[in-house]
Amino acid sequence: MSDIKRIECGQRMSQGVVANGMVWLAGQVGEPGTSVEDQTRAILSQIDTLLKKAGTDKTRIVSAQIWVADMAADFASMNKVWDAWVAPGHAPARATGEAKLATPDYKVEIIVTAVL
Repeated sequence: MSDIKRIECGQRMSQGVVANGMVWLAGQVGEPGTSVEDQTRAILSQIDTLLKKAGTDKTRIVSAQIWVADMAADFASMNKVWDAWVAPGHAPARATGEAKLATPDYKVEIIVTAVL
């Protein structure tokens, strides 16, 4: 049986969980009310920090789920920030969809899974 490491564990959820050589991050959001570019940059920085705490980095991400509140308005802007952040040759499998997020002030939420 493998040990489970919880990162920033709270009452409701952990920001990350490490088990069996895998890292699952909770959905990350940026500062409500800021631009989609600023929210995406903040999210990607949070992902970098959480992956470091787990003992890995963005080159080890195997899957990403991205939720955008308004695909027509924000998909291209989010992708511009995402594309600049992804390490060349290390793009994960990715799905992107439109969703109503926890508050109308959130424009994007990103969830990743990585390996150690």
